[in-house]
Amino acid sequence: MSQINETAIKTPGVYINEIPTFPPSVAQVATAIPAFIGYTQKAAEKVPDDLILVPKRITSIVEYETYYGKAKDEGIEIDIAGNVDTNPGSVTVSPVSPPVLVYKMYYSMQMYFANGGGPCYIVSAGKDTDTITVGNATSGLQGALAVLEKEDEPTIIVFPDGTSLPDSDTYYSLINLALDQCNRLGDRFTLADVYVNTENTDSQNIGEFRDTVRSEKEHVMYGAAYHPWLETILPFSYSDTTATINTHSSPGATDLSGQNLSAVKTKSDALYNLIKNEINKLKVVLPPSGSMAGIYARVDATRGVWKAPANVNVINVIKPVINYNDKEQEDMNVHALTGKSINAIRSFTGKGVLVWGARTLDGNSNEWRYISVRRFFIMVEESAKKATMPFVFEPNDANTWVKVRAMLENYLTLLWRQGALAGAKPEHAFFVKVGLGQTMTADDILNGKMIIEIGMAAVRPAEFIILRFSHKMQES
Repeated sequence: MSQINETAIKTPGVYINEIPTFPPSVAQVATAIPAFIGYTQKAAEKVPDDLILVPKRITSIVEYETYYGKAKDEGIEIDIAGNVDTNPGSVTVSPVSPPVLVYKMYYSMQMYFANGGGPCYIVSAGKDTDTITVGNATSGLQGALAVLEKEDEPTIIVFPDGTSLPDSDTYYSLINLALDQCNRLGDRFTLADVYVNTENTDSQNIGEFRDTVRSEKEHVMYGAAYHPWLETILPFSYSDTTATINTHSSPGATDLSGQNLSAVKTKSDALYNLIKNEINKLKVVLPPSGSMAGIYARVDATRGVWKAPANVNVINVIKPVINYNDKEQEDMNVHALTGKSINAIRSFTGKGVLVWGARTLDGNSNEWRYISVRRFFIMVEESAKKATMPFVFEPNDANTWVKVRAMLENYLTLLWRQGALAGAKPEHAFFVKVGLGQTMTADDILNGKMIIEIGMAAVRPAEFIILRFSHKMQES
């Protein structure tokens, strides 16, 4: 049934007009849709390589494996001792060193989904036979970041393979590009890792992070960093051909030095299984950004984006590779010179591994210090932007202003009731202003501008809980 313009009625008859009395509503945008940018085993949907530098939305690790494969088989070396000819059961397998992991994408995806992750985007910068490089606007990690800019849904940027770049300056130049995109679009947030140079001390690695990541306030408020790296429960991916015997002392007639596991299996199933058990004891160490993307999704789903993503367990983690104490965390959390806060992940007796920080890189700012506040404003800004889009080209008059104000006030009232805004009454928690003399001049209206002002008192985490005790004098 079409609506009738009453002034255009010329034929006798009965006409019905349904009059809308309810204001339009705000559809809240998703808050935790990360985009993982890195190198994959394959990148194929219909034909080989058709997903390279093409953002693809997935919802599970099974989908990831379908389009992007699994982890690259790592080369693992084993030292053994004993005579496999006369007594294979007495052969000992020496502790083996874990391989240096270069391609971390698949492992990071496992940690993401294990920690509560849901829908996400994958942008393959190339295959795990390629050299990891920043590249340029059309290739490498930078090229993948550039194509991501055209996607509207992603809200978090993660570089699982970024820490495999040749040096910290190169990696942080990539993080700076991501922060620049976040500032330019205003609808996404960057999760950064601290580049670990094994020749440096931990404090030197943190110092390089603070000195190299850009410092402009309008950029650093769109990012957060977590440290240290995490020893996970994930085993390395390997095959019988990539696991080899490095040395074989006291070999007897058969010397397995330089042979792979396939050769070992033909000689002794018992030794083969013993070696595989030792290899499976090696666990993957990963930067925390993939796990944190999953935690953001978990906290957003259970509590809301306004809840700080902290004091929550990191799942599938044995321990942080560095165990910080309170004194060591002081300099990470609050840094007077650069203001760049780095959130610690710590192990607590009886509680497990917890995220123990909730600050953005703009850690000394009163306005955008906390991740939950920054991400909450991103959500409201994007939701309000999309909800007001239908009013483009509507008459810029009081009738339209009333509809817009009612729509936004209803949305903010719902957020206030959920605990996202601070205040005993709605008017204490937020305001919406729109109208001639309030937010617009007559000249603004003549130039087609409808200006809306929204103020919100966002809830901030109780980061420091202070208990005061005093002696009370005896009175009776």
